[in-house]
Amino acid sequence: MLNASFHITVASVRDLPADSLAEVAFAGRSNAGKSSAINTLCNHKRLAFVSKMPGRTQHLNFFRVETGRFLVDLPGYGFARAPKDQKHVWQALIGGYLADRPQLAGLVLIMDCRHPLTELDRSLLEWFRPAGKPVHVLLSKSDKLARGAGQQTLRQVRANLAEMGLNATVQLFSSLKRDGAEEAEAILRDWLGVPKKNPAQGEGAGQMLP
Repeated sequence: MLNASFHITVASVRDLPADSLAEVAFAGRSNAGKSSAINTLCNHKRLAFVSKMPGRTQHLNFFRVETGRFLVDLPGYGFARAPKDQKHVWQALIGGYLADRPQLAGLVLIMDCRHPLTELDRSLLEWFRPAGKPVHVLLSKSDKLARGAGQQTLRQVRANLAEMGLNATVQLFSSLKRDGAEEAEAILRDWLGVPKKNPAQGEGAGQMLP
């Protein structure tokens, strides 16, 4: 998988890394499985903090994949217990980053496959549309659904995204069973411009996201 390490936590858009070349942001409703997905794709148990209390990620967390290339964990949205003023801070941070960051190559949106395309998910997608950048949807916790139900959900979400006219792709994903990890990794590598390591090349030749 991708070989990522923690780089920096950012609380304001003015503090974003100046040396960045490409970034992929991860967004999702609180408790949709965003942190678990990042950890799975980076082959790391606690790279992104997984909390039993949704809404704990309050800043932008940058994880370095290669020099100048980052995964960015955005604050989860939709957590009802967060103080209203804190929600506004989060929204301003997310909005400023997604709207104006030229290094942003694409957005990975995590949705619980049992509750896809909530009103908040749709709002984020519509808001992000003017950026003209690609979106890849991970329908997380797919192990919670029977195969037939999962495929039906996948088809329905694809149809809904097509109706919305979005530049978006979608797949089933399970952090628990690592289902869909290779497909998601390929998308990330393509967006970041990080080639997959050829085992025959040896250690110094580059690596996948852990």
